[in-house]
Amino acid sequence: MTTKAHATDDGFHVFDTTLRDGAQREGINLTVADKLTIARHLDTFGVGYIEGGWPGANPRDTEFFARAQQEITFENAQLVAFGATRRAGGSAAEDPQVKALLNSGAPVITLVAKAHDRHVELALRTTLDENLEMVRDTVSHLTGQGRRVFVDCEHFFDGYRANATYAKAVVRTAYAAGAEVVILCDTNGGMLPAQVQAVVATVIADTGARLGIHAQDDTGCAVANTLAAVDAGATHVQCTANGYGERVGNANLFPVVAALELKYGMRVLPEGALAEMTRISHAIAEVVNLTPSTHQPYVGVSAFAHKAGLHASAIKVDPDLYQHIDPELVGNTMRMLVSDMAGRASIELKGKELGVDLGDDRALVGRVVERVKERELQGYTYEAADASFELLLRGEVEGRSRRYFRTESWRAIVEDRPDGTHANEATVKLWAKGERIVATAEGNGPVNALDRALRVALERIYPQLAKLELVDYKVRILEGRTGTESTTRVLITTGDGAGDWATVGVAENVIAASWQALEDAYTYGLLRAGVEPTE
Repeated sequence: MTTKAHATDDGFHVFDTTLRDGAQREGINLTVADKLTIARHLDTFGVGYIEGGWPGANPRDTEFFARAQQEITFENAQLVAFGATRRAGGSAAEDPQVKALLNSGAPVITLVAKAHDRHVELALRTTLDENLEMVRDTVSHLTGQGRRVFVDCEHFFDGYRANATYAKAVVRTAYAAGAEVVILCDTNGGMLPAQVQAVVATVIADTGARLGIHAQDDTGCAVANTLAAVDAGATHVQCTANGYGERVGNANLFPVVAALELKYGMRVLPEGALAEMTRISHAIAEVVNLTPSTHQPYVGVSAFAHKAGLHASAIKVDPDLYQHIDPELVGNTMRMLVSDMAGRASIELKGKELGVDLGDDRALVGRVVERVKERELQGYTYEAADASFELLLRGEVEGRSRRYFRTESWRAIVEDRPDGTHANEATVKLWAKGERIVATAEGNGPVNALDRALRVALERIYPQLAKLELVDYKVRILEGRTGTESTTRVLITTGDGAGDWATVGVAENVIAASWQALEDAYTYGLLRAGVEPTE
């Protein structure tokens, strides 16, 4: 493992603990390969410190540090090993866990230390004085071995409330022993911003130590608490990508960094790195196998999405009227959502976004607005189905629907067999390029069978469809009727390797609704491929 010079000055630390604290989120189970991939993403993003885990505590983290030394050349970050102070009654030099920290090869070590008097007595089962000696001995031993040391004061804010004198004594001891930064941890996540700011300011004044902040999000205030600590003088922030972490999570790295750079005017990332933020956020979500949050600040796909007609009218004049930053600064884009709330400005902006020239035809725009409202009354939703909306819009602009094939009929059969299994078969009859085509296919469900039959029918005539893949399929029962008589809405996401698009279908029959969405999906796929319509 090699490390180049820091991309940012050491006066302020952006410290990521996704690989340790973030991995404690329910549903996340990282392999060593996953951890290496995420570490590379975080280094590319430009964080200063990446906490890789607890070497010696489990084989996976031990292997991660061993492989990181061989496989990663860090451009911006330093790798950090996490561990605890030595055991009570022993010595740091002989403690196996402390030796494992040194053996990890990490240039920086974060030690967790008890800062709450009751935790010292009940969890560590030792005296308050011995706990201070454990901190002093471990920090001084590690710094004497040439390691940079940070100290996490666990449960600091609760400990400060219970016994402020002792909590501050832990800070003083760690700092005097050689810790570069002492981090105040809101381990239970119960603090509020004003409280954090007051405590951090007082501790800085009383101890003279350089402080950092580690905030959990149990009150929904982790990002705000982190920024409040910075306001009070903290110069080290600990976060996780996308806010991953135990219980409800940790302070989210991305809004914290964006706020520091764009709101505080601080340079905490390398030049140009902030524009990679949305990509990095989504890439890490893919590695941990969690769907990216659509409504996450700055990087969510809905972060700069506008639906109300009033908003659209203002944005048409000046996007800054309803956006707090230019989304391109964080690698995101503005999106216009088309719904029954849409006005003329929404349609005009959406047309521009899709590359459809509406000119100055107010009558055309008015027809589209009315068509959208009529269709949404029937149950269609275009804010989640841009491809279906674009086909509708182009149909109005061109005066006819864009068609590559004409459906004569389709049929889906589900056979319930005596052995409890099911057979699903579909037949489609359609016309394309003057030719009548009949195709039959089986699938693992009626919709899958229809999808396969449609592909069999059309791929010979339109080979571009071979790239298409059904990515996602959602069904929703709409309000208004009950039980099996309900109207059904189907949303289908399709991809071609270069991008994905969503289409919608609505009918009283779930298969019929699915067919509508499939027709739109294939039609839009051919449009993307540059194929001219023939029907």
